This record gives sequence, C-alpha cells and structure tokens, in this order.
Amino acid sequence: IAIYVISGQKPALAAGEVEAVWAHPEHTQTAGYDAGGVPIPQETFDQVMVFTKVRLTNQSKVPLFLWNIASNATLADGVHTSWAASTSDYDRVFAAYPKLSVPRGKALARETEIDPGQTVEGNFVSVFNNVTKDEWDARKALNFTFAFRYQPNLVLTPKVTVTQQ
Repeated sequence: IAIYVISGQKPALAAGEVEAVWAHPEHTQTAGYDAGGVPIPQETFDQVMVFTKVRLTNQSKVPLFLWNIASNATLADGVHTSWAASTSDYDRVFAAYPKLSVPRGKALARETEIDPGQTVEGNFVSVFNNVTKDEWDARKALNFTFAFRYQPNLVLTPKVTVTQQ
C-alpha cells in the first residue's frame, strides 16, 4: 500500500513565492458640492490597494496558462476576495495616484503562459473596496490564489511583512 501511495503522488504542477506586499489605504471624502456649486451631502469612500510581487515556477512537463489571480483577506467579518487588476489597469493606478510610493514593477498579466521549467516574475494590484485602514490592519490572514486553466489552483501565503504605504 505504501509503494502504491508514494508512487501515485505527483509533485505540484506550480510553485511560487510572494516576494513583497505593499498595502496602500486610501480615504476619500467628497467636497460636498456638485459641479454647479450647489451643496450636497458629503460622502466618504475607503479602499485598500494591495500591490504584490510574485515569482511563479512551472514544475510540470506541460505549459501552464495563468487564468486569474485572487487576493483573499480574512477580516473581522469574514473573507474578502478581490481579483487582480488587468495589466492596463495596473498602469492606470500609477497614473491616477502619482504620489504612490510603491515600487512599480512589471505587471504580471493574466493569460500568461508558463512553459515547463520556466519561472516568471511580476506585480499585480488588487483593491479591497469599503475596507478602512483600521479594518485592514486588524486582518487575520492574507493569501493569493493563482488559477490555471485546466489545472489545480496554487495558493500562496506571504512569508514577508505587508508594508504600509
């Protein structure tokens, strides 16, 4: 039985490492006036942008096709999931927030093909809407799910400290 179990075990198709994580909380409050100068109620909006740098390695004998990336944060009220932005949206974040102090690296594209034995590195951003800085700081867990076409998902938990920006 032991030989059957050991011989039947296959190594994981993909491996990876979270190299860095930066969290940028953003609190916005509207001016309280519309475009014509008429007073309207002020609104507030909170979000946390999570920038992540990863390295993925294909350990299989077939190409892997990255399909999607999810960031999963366990907060006091449960698990919140945010899908990674597209590469064009990743670039737009830096245009919209020019004062970001997050290092801007090469974006990791969904639909990336990883050939057997190949390692790819890249960055992505996920946004957790309606999450305050205090809620983010009190999170219980953070991990990232990499979905591959026709293959099992790879879940990575960062071993690095999440840097506040």
